[in-house]
Amino acid sequence: MKRKMTNRDITFWAVVIPVLVLFFTFNTLPMLKGVVYSFTNYKGYGSYDYVGFRNYADLFTDARVGKSYLFTFKYALAGTVLVNILSLVMALGLNSRIRFKSALRGIYFIPNILGGLVIGYIFSFFFTYILPAAGSALHIGWLQNSILASEKYAWIGVLVVGVWQAVAMNTIIYISGLQTIPQDVYEASMLDGASKWKEFWNVTLPLVAPFVTINLVLSTKNLLMVFDQIMSLTKGGPAQSTESISYLIYRNGMDGGQFGFQSANAVVFFLVIVAISVFQMTIMNKKEEQL
Repeated sequence: MKRKMTNRDITFWAVVIPVLVLFFTFNTLPMLKGVVYSFTNYKGYGSYDYVGFRNYADLFTDARVGKSYLFTFKYALAGTVLVNILSLVMALGLNSRIRFKSALRGIYFIPNILGGLVIGYIFSFFFTYILPAAGSALHIGWLQNSILASEKYAWIGVLVVGVWQAVAMNTIIYISGLQTIPQDVYEASMLDGASKWKEFWNVTLPLVAPFVTINLVLSTKNLLMVFDQIMSLTKGGPAQSTESISYLIYRNGMDGGQFGFQSANAVVFFLVIVAISVFQMTIMNKKEEQL
C-alpha cells in the first residue's frame, strides 16, 4: 500500500527539484558539453569535427600548457603552506583570552567576503603606485619598481593577494576546531608541566588534525584554481610568467579560438585536482590515525 504524500514531503520536493534542475542546467550540463567539445576542433563558433584524443595528446607537447602547470603548482604549494601556517597561528591567537575576540574574528573574515577581482584591483594599485612611491621617498632601490612588472617576482605579488584572502576562511575553520578541544585536556597538560610548544604539538595539533585535513584540501583546491587574482593583477604577464591553468583555459578558450583544445585542458585539470584531493585525504587520514 502506497504511503500518502504529506505536506512535509511536498515541501521537500518543492525545494529539492528546482535546486537539482538549476544545478544540472548550470553545472552538470556545461561540464558534459565541455567533455564532448574536448574531442573536437571547435573554435567556439562555427562548425567543428571530431578529432578523437588529438587534443589530449597535444596537451603534453604544448610548452605554454606545461609552463602554466608549473606556475600553478608552484603557486598552490607555496600558498597552501603559508595559508595554513598563518591561519593556525591567527586561530590560536583569536581563540586565546584576549579582548574583543568576536570583533577581531569578524575583521579577519572580511577578505573572504570581498570579490577576488575587487581585491586584486586594490592591490594592483598598491603594488603599482603606493609601494614604488614609498620606495622613491625612502630611496629604496628595489622597491621603486612594481613587483608586478618583474618576470621573476610577479608571482610573489599574486601569492600575497591570494594568501591574504584565503587566510580568512581557514582561520575560522581552525577556530572551530580549537573550540572542540575540552579545557580539562589543557589543564591536565599544565599539571604535567608541559611547555607551550609541547602542549601544541602533543595536545592541540592531534585534536585539530581533522580540521587540518579539511583546510589543506580546500586551500590547495582553491589555490590551484587561481583566476581572479591573475585577471586583476597581471593578466598572465609579464611574458606569461604568471599564467595559471584556469586563466589559460579562459583566455585561449574564449578569445584564442582553442575552445576544443582548452576543453581537453579543463578535463585534465579537473582530474588532476581530484587526484590531488584524494591523495591528500588518504595521506592525512592515515596521519590522523597515527596521532
